[in-house]
Amino acid sequence: MVTGVHLLLTYACNFECDHCFLYCSPRSQGTFTARQLADILSQSRDAGMVESVYFEGGEPFLFYPLMVEGIRLANEMGLKAGIVTNAYWATSVEDAGLWLRPLAGLVSDFSVSDDVFHYGEDEDRPPRHALEAARQFGMPASAICIERPKVVNPAPENEEKGAPVIGGGAKFRGRAVEKLLDGLPCRPREDFIRCPYEDLADPKRVHVDALGNVHLCQGVVIGNVREKALARVLADYDPSTHPVAGLLLRGGPARLIEEQGLSLASECVDECHACFLARRELLDRFPSALGPRQVYGVE
Repeated sequence: MVTGVHLLLTYACNFECDHCFLYCSPRSQGTFTARQLADILSQSRDAGMVESVYFEGGEPFLFYPLMVEGIRLANEMGLKAGIVTNAYWATSVEDAGLWLRPLAGLVSDFSVSDDVFHYGEDEDRPPRHALEAARQFGMPASAICIERPKVVNPAPENEEKGAPVIGGGAKFRGRAVEKLLDGLPCRPREDFIRCPYEDLADPKRVHVDALGNVHLCQGVVIGNVREKALARVLADYDPSTHPVAGLLLRGGPARLIEEQGLSLASECVDECHACFLARRELLDRFPSALGPRQVYGVE
């Protein structure tokens, strides 16, 4: 049952990170209008089971008045509000406080990207200012830290014995497929028989973008709120008949590649890598189930 809706307030971002799932950049298109935002918040409330909404992107603070109004409306509707940001705006603790003061008491989770992809090794960096200011206002705050991927010793609980474990937290989809694969070991794509990251059969959260797409996983679409209400999109989702999720459930990326007759590279780094390559090849075949194209780095 879906209890969380993550709003991709915008695909635009002031950064262009190597690990970005969504290929976000200053050139990315797609931002909610005030009317669209109010509508999706109403739909989230009316769905009956949604408890929280997150404002993320892209970078939601690029459209600060819109984000603040959305958070205010979410609270008014009885929904918990969270934020995911890169904190570019937090040039000092004092300045960060100016941005966060209007949100005091309205945000139940404040997550800040604080890693080498955004700010290198600089000790005096915006995320630290933002986290300090958030704590001063009593906001539950935490850092999201992604490192450059590297091979670590296989963990004892690793289900695929002998398979290399790649640490760092990056997922090999989006721009990471172009930027972060060098030097990493590959495995036969036949190894990838499940999706280890998403509950495709019973999702607990979805992402919704300004184009109306409801994402099961970023780029895997189960409906559009411009065509029917979110509650109906969620009720109508049948994983067994979804052309992509259904195959992933029955045999992971390996099944998707095999049944769709794709001639991809024989080896991939992990499940996300194999799945992303397969989905990008299938964009034209399943336009209502995969997209938008910019999420796949395709014009």
